[in-house]
Amino acid sequence: MTQIWLVRHGEASATWGEHSDPGLSHKGVREAEAAAAYLQSVVPQRVALMSSPKARAQETAAPLAARLNLSVVINDAFQEIQAPVPLEDRQVWLQGFMRQTWEQQGASLWGWREGIVSALQRVTEPTVIFTHFLVINAVVAHSRQASKTVQCWPDNGSVHDVELVSGAINVVRLGQQMTSVVN
Repeated sequence: MTQIWLVRHGEASATWGEHSDPGLSHKGVREAEAAAAYLQSVVPQRVALMSSPKARAQETAAPLAARLNLSVVINDAFQEIQAPVPLEDRQVWLQGFMRQTWEQQGASLWGWREGIVSALQRVTEPTVIFTHFLVINAVVAHSRQASKTVQCWPDNGSVHDVELVSGAINVVRLGQQMTSVVN
């Protein structure tokens, strides 16, 4: 069994429809620090750190990396979903996607999801992965063999426990859930 912790990035400084790669807001920095404090108390001393290439995920990883004196490996597989529309149309596209099922998605979105699953299945040591709302949902949908694209509402800075057993991805515990909308 391999333990994996999926961490949703802290609050972004801009909404998904306003900026293609925002960093963290002041609140997001505090959420990253809180996640680091929690993770430092639960992860083993020998743990790997991975992050989406997006600024908000890397900035969320930084406090834990500093506390543990470790480097963070960037892995494109854990990047947020790529909307097939221009920036100004992303919010509307996202709202539609979130009401759909995986069966309604085309090959590129299935490929994105399968890339996430494949990358998780290659993890061989305890690993913390700093990632995004829909990545966590893709993992949960795969684990549950569920159809809906949105399975949970992971809050900013939340930590979700996953285990890998003989290639099977099992969600052990979902972390804090949101009480407001995704930005």
